[in-house]
Amino acid sequence: MKPLAKDLLATFGSFSEVIAAPAERLNEVDGLGEAAIAELKIVQAAANRLVRGEVKQRQVLSSWSNVLDYCRAAMAFESKEHFRILFLDKGNHGTVDHTPVYPREVVKRALELSATAVILVHNHPSGDPTPSRADIDMTRAIVEVARPLGISVHDHLIVGKDGHASLKALKLM
Repeated sequence: MKPLAKDLLATFGSFSEVIAAPAERLNEVDGLGEAAIAELKIVQAAANRLVRGEVKQRQVLSSWSNVLDYCRAAMAFESKEHFRILFLDKGNHGTVDHTPVYPREVVKRALELSATAVILVHNHPSGDPTPSRADIDMTRAIVEVARPLGISVHDHLIVGKDGHASLKALKLM
């Protein structure tokens, strides 16, 4: 078992990347059968549910590290780009949702949920969380549409296996 574990870590880089790897890629590793792949996917699902449960039970912004942990666990190791939004009420309690990345759809969903603020989050499958010009422009468009309706955009986080970037911290919004 230990040589197989070492092979997995050498191939994927970390435990997080092993459990987040697509089953097809895991199947390419010699000595890893379908049962072991299923077990790894169960571990991934359990870890994601645990982190999501913690975020839903607490004030989302009571701990910025919890928000980052949730976002990284849920998205950092995905092979495709995903966009999520944390919709927050006045008490910073949140609802996590997916919506098309059109400013009007983001704001429409925020109004439906009576959110007063949002945190935008997406992943970069390349692993590099550096914001692109399109990321910056889209964020600014959402801020412009949301502001007159009393909805704040607290931040736009980009997560990747190599870390995260905050457009707010980078003064890009």
